[in-house]
Amino acid sequence: MELTVQKGDLLHELQLCQGIVERKNTIPILGNVLLEANDAGRVRLLATDLEVGLRSQCQASISRAGALTVPAKKLFEIVRALPDTEIRLEAGAHGAVNVSADRFDSRMQTLPREDFPTLPDPGGDGAETVAREALRGMVMKTQFAITGEDTRYFLNGALFVLKPGSMSLIATDGHRLALASSEWGGGDVPDGEIRAILPKKTLGELSRLLAGGEGDVRYTRGESHLFFEIDGRQLISRTIDAQFPAYERVIPTGNDKQVDFERDRLTSAIKRVALLSSERSHAVKFQIADSTAEVTSSSPELGEAKEVLPVDYTGAELQICFNAQYVLDFLAVAETDSVTLELKDEKSQAVMYPSGEKTAYTYVIMPMRV
Repeated sequence: MELTVQKGDLLHELQLCQGIVERKNTIPILGNVLLEANDAGRVRLLATDLEVGLRSQCQASISRAGALTVPAKKLFEIVRALPDTEIRLEAGAHGAVNVSADRFDSRMQTLPREDFPTLPDPGGDGAETVAREALRGMVMKTQFAITGEDTRYFLNGALFVLKPGSMSLIATDGHRLALASSEWGGGDVPDGEIRAILPKKTLGELSRLLAGGEGDVRYTRGESHLFFEIDGRQLISRTIDAQFPAYERVIPTGNDKQVDFERDRLTSAIKRVALLSSERSHAVKFQIADSTAEVTSSSPELGEAKEVLPVDYTGAELQICFNAQYVLDFLAVAETDSVTLELKDEKSQAVMYPSGEKTAYTYVIMPMRV
């Protein structure tokens, strides 16, 4: 294999591969990226950790077709450090590849092409088109609520639901639940809906691919994989084979108290007050009365803090305690000037949503007992 490629083109694709490639693994080939050059004037890149994979490509001048695998991290670092010029890659003797540009020359060891895993193809049928911005917003509003606890395997991803006329993404860690929905203009769906659990890593890579660009996304579900076509790239994800919790039952319907906050003022108040909250619980208490909400925190080791906010509320006085970070996570992605908090009492699940947009984004949060 021998080719010449512009630094900017190759660097961008290698950067997208960095999140896929496993830094620490027991299979050395998974630390490499597969480069395939053919006579079509493009070099294809493939990276995978066996759970998530990425196929991408960029323009190149191909002198000799071929394929080889190169350490993904080191190749990325070398290309990033080179001047903005053409880069030459050439397969050398004894399983090496030469990477050069201007007066720079290097030689890197490769691993056999045959050792690189074969990834599935989506096939030609069953592709659906989803709106790019809608999907990007759904990912942004849910991915932070996915648990990091490996023991609860079924919660290590977000549930993607595609129905006639709508699509939804749901994530929960057992303490909170984020549900983002959007209209979908697709046609009929097999069995009335498509359900698949996307791993947390897939959501992160999907978010990167959806940033920038304009075209819609093509989505295909295979037997045990999902395929997303975005800007000429293909993200491949193994689905989590598990039963996602019945999230509909978690969303309370009897919360009869409603409080409206200015989002920016609430965000700033919680950030300040939480500075003196317990470092273990991160608890902040809301004392809500007629037209005011007092946000407080206290810690035997650190002290206490409070801030009073004007709110739109005329009901009975109540108090409730939340994990400050859980509330801040929601406020960071809610895009309206005001947000609504729906309550029943201090022990029941509360619901937060951008004011007037409950059907598009619902955030359920469990109160704390301190």
